Amino acid sequence: MRVLVACEYSATVRDAFRARGHDAWSADLLPTEGDPRWHIQDDVLHVLSDARWDLMIAHPPCTFLTYAGAKHLYVGGRKENGRDPMRWESMSDGALFFRALLRAPIPRIAVENPIMLAEARKIVGSRADQIIQPWQFGHPESKRTGLWLRGLPHLVPTHDLEAEMMALPAKDRNRVHYMAPGPDRWRERSRTYAGIATAMADQWGAEHRRLHQAPLFGDAA
Repeated sequence: MRVLVACEYSATVRDAFRARGHDAWSADLLPTEGDPRWHIQDDVLHVLSDARWDLMIAHPPCTFLTYAGAKHLYVGGRKENGRDPMRWESMSDGALFFRALLRAPIPRIAVENPIMLAEARKIVGSRADQIIQPWQFGHPESKRTGLWLRGLPHLVPTHDLEAEMMALPAKDRNRVHYMAPGPDRWRERSRTYAGIATAMADQWGAEHRRLHQAPLFGDAA
């Protein structure tokens, strides 16, 4: 299966698919932290029309789309003060980019983002089809993430650690939220959890094989 992992520099999802025999490529404006042989350093919109892709998993920037940043759309963080024009334009651009990924000419698509603010969701045109948490996939942490799915089934949780997570201090179970400020904070917060990447590669890879497996000799046509 030909897989495009859009807006990924870490190679986490790409390499999970490659480890299972898929022809997976990452694409991002940044250089990859993994093997550069399977990375396209370019605007991902330039490679979406390649008819060879069977599946795309996209991780578009969430800075201006997330519900947590809704107040920043308004001057001084207060709605009665009116819109912040620059912030609103950035939100609109981000939502349009998200929508372009979701509508790409690829048969199976998953686009992930944190819970999206209502103004951005109106531009995108739909809500997330599934909400997942890292504690459902072997990581005792909380980070609600939406998946917009096209042609793909919901991810099935693989390793429920909610009880173990809830026994941890808040700063540990909400590690991403409490991450110290710094130049690389956005980079670390954007990484896909390995357990989620593994579930995507296992489950969506199996779905592709199920849909494209040739009938056995003697089976009814």
